[in-house]
Amino acid sequence: MDSIGVNEQTPRQIVEELNKYIVGQDEAKRSVAIALRNRWRSRQLTGSMQDDVIPKNILMIGSTGVGKTEIARRLAKLVKAPFIKVEATKFTEVGYVGRDVESIVRDLAETAVRMVRQQRMEAVKEKARELAEERILDVFVPEPKKSQNPLGRLFGNDEEDSSEEKKEEPKYQAGREWVRKRLKNGELEKEIIEIDVEESSKPMVGMFSGSSLEGMGDNLQDMIGSLMPKRHKKRKVTVAAARKIFAQEEAAKLIDMDEVADEAVHVAERSGIVFLDEIDKVAVKGNTSGADVSREGVQRDILPIVEGSTVMTKYGPVKTDHVLFIAAGAFHTAKPSDLIPELQGRFPIRVELKSLRKEDFEKILTEPQNALLKQYKALLAVEGVEIGFDESAISRIAELACDVNEQSEDIGARRLHTLLEKLIEDVSFDAPDLADKQVHIDAAYVDEKLSDIAKNRDLSQYIL
Repeated sequence: MDSIGVNEQTPRQIVEELNKYIVGQDEAKRSVAIALRNRWRSRQLTGSMQDDVIPKNILMIGSTGVGKTEIARRLAKLVKAPFIKVEATKFTEVGYVGRDVESIVRDLAETAVRMVRQQRMEAVKEKARELAEERILDVFVPEPKKSQNPLGRLFGNDEEDSSEEKKEEPKYQAGREWVRKRLKNGELEKEIIEIDVEESSKPMVGMFSGSSLEGMGDNLQDMIGSLMPKRHKKRKVTVAAARKIFAQEEAAKLIDMDEVADEAVHVAERSGIVFLDEIDKVAVKGNTSGADVSREGVQRDILPIVEGSTVMTKYGPVKTDHVLFIAAGAFHTAKPSDLIPELQGRFPIRVELKSLRKEDFEKILTEPQNALLKQYKALLAVEGVEIGFDESAISRIAELACDVNEQSEDIGARRLHTLLEKLIEDVSFDAPDLADKQVHIDAAYVDEKLSDIAKNRDLSQYIL
């Protein structure tokens, strides 16, 4: 089983994987790939050198819709490490309304615990499945109740009880083995049974959020949960569903949560990745007054975490010295130099993501594994409609996306979503009733549906 936080991929392999979903932005992909590889290299070092080598944080600069967040999302799936994405705008300086910045580290610890717990549960999956089957057998063939004779017990006369038990045991075992055979053959999967399950405690959402008491609220909630007895409830489910429920419960019993917490803290400290989005929204231009004071306060609060500090979580203290931070922002109105100098210095690798051109839009429509045209084809195929786009149509859509981006706000690839939605609106609406289930879209069709929007600047501003 792969260890969590150990990414064996070479930089070239990481870039190839990102290329499946993200068009262009080679410089950003290379920087991210090198940063991940350096994490792996630092693990191979020994002694004090391993502690001295800290990750070089990355600052991505680029307008909206060019792929900053998509790189983060795909990276999260690619790396086997605790990864969280947070918006800097969620946090405000202590004393103002907003979340406490230390919740970033608490969330990272939670993610690490979830990953380690899942890995441990996978390791005991087979044993848990066996125990789950025994619990299902207990439902079908309950254990015979021992007859209790109060007078016999009082005078020590238990022979009658033991003889009855001997008579019932073979019959009970025979019935159990017969049901076990039927279970293995899959004959009982759809049978409805009544089971007794542990009721999961509902988190007190929002009770402590938005204040520095957030972490204390988590601990208080756990303490109350441990004092309260576990509540059980009856549920009627199929045997197949019961097997999943019981397997989860049994796997949870087989793992030691204290060990999980210890390992998770270590993994979060050594391999954690934090993607800090919208960092430009807390940058301050010129003199600080009013809301700008709060923005600068957010930067000052984020600084110790990025620099390296110890944050108390309910799983123990977590040091952030070796956590990799990737910050991103459009920087339309502010510049990276508007961030406080101390924070700028903590993001030594600067990557500028380029605005998308017509060729990029054409690739985005067709090449990625989740390309927009592939999505629309799959959606309409559900209704039996086969939709085709020729090259002239793809070229025209890309051209229109560029034009509208230039005329109004440049929102990158997101422009394609609304143009395509408008283009296929009629087909989507009429799909269930179409007599001809084959729809061919060419440049003339695109012009008919979208040219008014491109020509009329007032209208194009409403097409996001």
